[in-house]
Amino acid sequence: MTPRERWLALFENRKPDRHVTDYWATGEFHDKLKQAIGITGTDDEPLLEKLGIDRPFYVGPPWKHTHHPDDPLANEWGIRFAAVDYGTGSYGEAVHFPLAKCDSAADVHAFRWPSPDDYDYSVIAARIKKNNGYRVVRGGSYEPFLLYCWMRGMEQAFEDLLVNPEIITAGLDHIFEFHYELNRRIWEGGQIDLMYLAEDLGGQAGPLISLEAYRRFLLPNQKKMAELARSFGIRVFYHTDGAARMFLPDLVNEVGINILNPLQWRCPGMDLAGLVRDYGDRLIFHGGIDNQQTLPFGTVADVRKEVREVAAIMRDSRWICAPCHNIQNVSPVANVIAMYETIREIEL
Repeated sequence: MTPRERWLALFENRKPDRHVTDYWATGEFHDKLKQAIGITGTDDEPLLEKLGIDRPFYVGPPWKHTHHPDDPLANEWGIRFAAVDYGTGSYGEAVHFPLAKCDSAADVHAFRWPSPDDYDYSVIAARIKKNNGYRVVRGGSYEPFLLYCWMRGMEQAFEDLLVNPEIITAGLDHIFEFHYELNRRIWEGGQIDLMYLAEDLGGQAGPLISLEAYRRFLLPNQKKMAELARSFGIRVFYHTDGAARMFLPDLVNEVGINILNPLQWRCPGMDLAGLVRDYGDRLIFHGGIDNQQTLPFGTVADVRKEVREVAAIMRDSRWICAPCHNIQNVSPVANVIAMYETIREIEL
């Protein structure tokens, strides 16, 4: 089977020829992995083929401009990012929040919001043609609260959920309207299989927001975006970190997600056996190989053992073997190679 045929088999409740795999990693680790296995150049396909990775093929329209019209240092959302070093690499972190000083919904409306007209959709069909049907195609995304945090400042954004409902509603409405039209135009560009719907609802020890806040501020527009995706025959890949068990009934029954990622099973309520028991008949599970302890700090033997244990738990469900989030640069290359070697050895 091709990588796309394997994913489609899971979508259609059929058995693929082997376990489906995926790969998420930071840029620093990705470069280290390519160098270690002797792959040069910018094309990642040789890496994916060598390790047997069924990663989706991404399509998206480039922005036609270089900076926000009111800030030469900011992106289309008015956000400035800076590289913040964490010792073994760096992350791009928001350092300027364009909505930070807004005191009312009127202030939010007055901001110069980006337009879906400012993107070049003509490249979508060409990108899809380049894939030639070999991999599933992922296009379109929607992660509104994260974007709002970058625009407002994280602390203030969480406060807004409790004390400034008019301000956060105004901001989220603008974000939704933009992405609804942007995604619609992307999905009109050709055959796309997956969209990325996300919000980090869980932290390491518990939910980040209340169920009431989720249902008030996020759920309605997540449902609308998922319904739009389904109207194009697109499956919904949902990403939430951490202890997000409390939100799964709404995500499954109301939003109608198809794939749940990344399965951080060390967090409360996210044990894999329980997820399979309660949602294995309705969800495809994606992830589950721990990248907080096992991949970065375990041995090759530890990794092999965990892959076998997770595969055993998932044996009667639909599962895509992948790290439970981006592989960090501290992880040994040997451990990651062991993950992919081991899953290829396990028969379905």
